[in-house]
Amino acid sequence: MTIIFWLSLILILHTFIFYPVSLYLINKFIKKSTLITSNNYQPEVSFIIAAHNEEKVIKMKLENVINLNYDFSKLEVIVASDNSADNTNQIVEEFISEHQGEDIPDLKLYIVKDRKGKTNAQNEAVKEAQGEIIAFSDANTIWEKDALEKLIAGFKDQSIGYICGRLQYVNDYDNITAESESTYWNYDLKMRGWESNIASVTAGNGAIYAIRKNHYEDLNPIKCHDSAMPTVMVLKNKKAKYLKEAIAYEKAGENTSDEFKRKVRMFRVLPWNVFEKVSKYNPFKTGWFSYFYFSHRTLRYSLYLLHVLLLISNVFLWNQHWIYNLTLMGQLSFYSLAFIGALTKLKSKLFYSPYFYTMTITAQLIAVIKSFLGKNKAVWDKAESTR
Repeated sequence: MTIIFWLSLILILHTFIFYPVSLYLINKFIKKSTLITSNNYQPEVSFIIAAHNEEKVIKMKLENVINLNYDFSKLEVIVASDNSADNTNQIVEEFISEHQGEDIPDLKLYIVKDRKGKTNAQNEAVKEAQGEIIAFSDANTIWEKDALEKLIAGFKDQSIGYICGRLQYVNDYDNITAESESTYWNYDLKMRGWESNIASVTAGNGAIYAIRKNHYEDLNPIKCHDSAMPTVMVLKNKKAKYLKEAIAYEKAGENTSDEFKRKVRMFRVLPWNVFEKVSKYNPFKTGWFSYFYFSHRTLRYSLYLLHVLLLISNVFLWNQHWIYNLTLMGQLSFYSLAFIGALTKLKSKLFYSPYFYTMTITAQLIAVIKSFLGKNKAVWDKAESTR
């Protein structure tokens, strides 16, 4: 129990303290793998928007895309409608008709007949795409006018296979759920920036990213591009980069129910992320990426297990030394604050921060249980508070 306790504690501390500090020092003292961009580089691009029942936001999204800075003669836009049952398809068709003959990108509606989830819709749409570079975005995401131009400029370097931009949340931060998610997100983006400077990012985001079509790999529909594609690229000996200057905006979930469901859905791929493609952990093959992935992804994906082991081992050890008394009191106090935060929904960070963290590791646990029971699905219902 002593070994389990200390190993769990050290790995948790490594995830949140030792790894960020080591990443900062590595970034500071080693030669950077800087992303070189060229504004004169404008290859043919296919812009894919996966959508399921997005009638509230799809017109806004299309208006955003046709106002991006790019040579429209080299840009096609594909709305991959994943068997939408609302007015999404009609709105897209009307938008295409209304803008017929205008100087805009080539707009297309691709209808996925059998709903199998976002990743499957993307897989199918890529087969229809004509572009050398495939850009992806969500229906509820708004890009800055120069975001596509900046994102694509990085592909001038042929060693680059994947680039993701910077997603910013735009909620009213009187909302404590959105504020907590945004605070965590900004912390994570800082580490992604350091990873990108040194080698490659370990994960992207689904709101703003692009991939070379000839390196695209069809994924199992249960998986997400966000977490899988950077690893795919690194194992193809291509770099996966983060470009903070390419900016997009969307709302974070504004209630804990939406945010919890989103996290369970997001974590449903944990077993695959940890155990598949184990060569990503080989430093002789992937270099710094192996350390980054283990520290930033594998350990973070294992937090639910580490915390369970830490608590159970601490209970067995509590009367063997005063330090175990102290750590057990600390753990019980933390979870008590989380419980009060869950019951009261108080906006005080004293209660809500422990609650938000505990909610996250609980979502991990539930997602993993569902995975092993075969209950995870590739399809999900969007969080309405993000629209």
